[in-house]
Parts: sequence; C-alpha cells; structure tokens
Amino acid sequence: MTIKAIVLDIDGTLLADNKEMRASTITSLKTAQENGIKVLLASGRPHRGMESLADALELDKHEGFVVSYNGAKVTNWQTKEVIFNQALTAEEGRAILEHLKQFDVIPMIEKDAYMFVNDVFNNRLQLPELGDFNIIEYESRGGNFKLQEIDDLAQHVDFELNKILIAGQPEYLAMQHEKIYAPFVNQANAAFSAPFYYEMTAKGIDKARALKETLQPLGIEAHHIIAFGDGENDLTMLKYAGTGVVMENANDKVKQHADFITASNNQDGIYQALKKYLPELIN
Repeated sequence: MTIKAIVLDIDGTLLADNKEMRASTITSLKTAQENGIKVLLASGRPHRGMESLADALELDKHEGFVVSYNGAKVTNWQTKEVIFNQALTAEEGRAILEHLKQFDVIPMIEKDAYMFVNDVFNNRLQLPELGDFNIIEYESRGGNFKLQEIDDLAQHVDFELNKILIAGQPEYLAMQHEKIYAPFVNQANAAFSAPFYYEMTAKGIDKARALKETLQPLGIEAHHIIAFGDGENDLTMLKYAGTGVVMENANDKVKQHADFITASNNQDGIYQALKKYLPELIN
C-alpha cells in the first residue's frame, strides 16, 4: 500500500483536548510532506477556524489543502485558490432557519468576519464533559469571528451559506435531529460533528465528496489515502479512504468503521498510527 495523502479531522483528532497539536503530530506530518505526501485538514470548522493550523503545519509550502464546512469548500493552501465550493442557496438557508424556530436550539451562521446569532446571551449548554458552557463564545473564538445579533436569521439571509450550525443539549438533539432534518432530506445533508453540534450543508456535500474532488485530479485514489477522525461527520471519509483510522476517544458507532483504532487525541494517536503505516518515514 502506497500512502500519498493524509487526511485529518481537527477537533478530537488533530487537536488534543487543550486545543493544541501534539509535538509528535506536528513533526510527523511535516516529515510526511517533506517526502511528497499531501496533507489535508478536513473539518466541520469554518475556513477561518482552520487557517492557523494549516500555517503551523506548513501546508502552504507543500501544496496541502484545507477542507472546511464538512466538505463544502476546499482551498489549495499554497495558492489560496478555492478549488471546490458548494453552498446552500439563500432560499434553502432561509427555509432551514425558519424551520429551526420551533426547536430549542441555537443556530449560528457566518459571512466573512462575522458570526450571526439571535441572542449572544442565550449561549449556555450543560455538557457532561465541559459543565456550564458558553457555546457561542466557543464557536466564535474557534472561528476567529466577530459576533452580531440578528433577531430573525431567516429574514436576514440573502447570501449563500456553506453551513448552518445548530447547537443544543446533546440529549435534545439526539431526540429531535430527525425532525429537524426531515423537511430537507432532498435539499441538504446533515450530520453530527459533536453530540452538541448538528450541521447542515448542501445536498451531496460530505468529506468523502471533497476528497474525490480534490485528490482524484492529482492521481490520488481512495486506496492511497489514510484518514483520521473521531466524529460521525467523519464517517464518509473514513469509509472512502483506503485506511480509516479512528481515535480511541471516538464513540462506538464511529469505531465500528475503523480499519485501525489508534490512541486518543491526548495520547499521540496520530503519531502512533503514522509510525505503523509509514515506518520508513516516521520513527
């Protein structure tokens, strides 16, 4: 098996729980790129929330790629050219946001430097692992956004949306996500990126589609790819890649689709898997 591309989810995979990359991960990914292997970051995160990580891994020096919004947008990090972009239309976005008004959720959308929310003070979730949590601050800081309140997001949208982010209590989203998605099954894709995040993108968009659009023109087929992930929104790329590596911190549903289960995001999981699959480069 010849590995020509390494694809990495970010939160829960590339980043440890302290939101930093492990030193071993940085070194091994730079080594891989120096030996001609493409590195792609593939996340539900917005483009702005991936810039610093792409720069730290020197994707600009080795023509790496940033796959944002769960696959809705792909950017060549060396040239900064957007090579793929498929968004929800303004009409589709308005319909979804109108539908969300009947649910106890916190929708978030963004354009340019701003993230738009209904109420910056309606921001608390009670999460088992994080306690009393300000989800709007978490998301806006992670994406490097300024915040703006909009009373009616549906009325506000007159632009395309790469993603609609829906935050809520995990148990509530688990019960309601099918009702949230039901009217739009023919117009949009939806997936959990975390138990408290449900995300909607354009129909046909997922991480596997983005990999095909990006790598096949370079002669890199599925069997050349090793992909790392931990969330349900990673499943399509884990199944598509010749080698799907799942982090130990993933849930059982994701682990069922692993070719290999590595150590957690806090325990050098990426490095350990790369050492296994690229022993000639990583030691």
